[in-house]
Amino acid sequence: MTSSPLARAGAVAVVTPVYGNETTLAELVRRLAVALDGRNWRLRMVVDASPDASLVVARRLAAADPRIAVTALHVNAGQHRALSRGLVDEDDAAVWVCLDADLQDPPEAIPLLLDRLAAGDAGDVGVVFAGRRGTYESRGRTMTGRMHRAVMSRLSGLPPDAGAFVAMGPVARHAVISLGSPSIVAAIGASGVALASVPVGRHPRPSGLSAWSSAGRVRQSVRTLAWSATAGRRAAQVPPGGPVADGPATTASHRCTSVSE
Repeated sequence: MTSSPLARAGAVAVVTPVYGNETTLAELVRRLAVALDGRNWRLRMVVDASPDASLVVARRLAAADPRIAVTALHVNAGQHRALSRGLVDEDDAAVWVCLDADLQDPPEAIPLLLDRLAAGDAGDVGVVFAGRRGTYESRGRTMTGRMHRAVMSRLSGLPPDAGAFVAMGPVARHAVISLGSPSIVAAIGASGVALASVPVGRHPRPSGLSAWSSAGRVRQSVRTLAWSATAGRRAAQVPPGGPVADGPATTASHRCTSVSE
């Protein structure tokens, strides 16, 4: 299939899940515009049934900048399904970047990921993670997060510092929206795409609290590890880079009433 003019131009589609982020969205857009100055970029905010005014703020920002689009989920889907839905909606790009909207993931690091990914055009890598660095959570959450990522690394070959701040090419995007994983990181690990990570310091969120409760983090970890333990069989059933029609993740996203703008 021939790439669209947008994809041929090397467009970067940035996808962020939004939940309880009304105070950080404007700053996210400002910093993103500075970081990607000179590049062809687009931002997709997936507002995940946020209980605050995030949707109002996102729509206001989109009205002021044609590079910004909004997907509004009216039933909460969770971070990773929201990201998957955003990747589905942004189907006309060359590279996709996922990051959080709370500014713990610094937009200024995106060019580092893109440059490393571009260096892999000859087949080096198809995915570049922002390797987690810094003290940005409580000691307990830091330790449990490291344990989870260590097990994921053993199961899937992912870098041990891999998280959902990531830049990917079309094959990895296809895997994320086709495999139906509870985690985009696990889906990337099952994709068979060559991976790399570059160290990126994360920062404490400037306002608000994490939407993840401790119990929610444990449930997500268990689901993701269980899925990853048998992911090879699922990945073998998905043609690499093939058409995304009725994949499990697409079906899952359709269970959430949503509007793309």
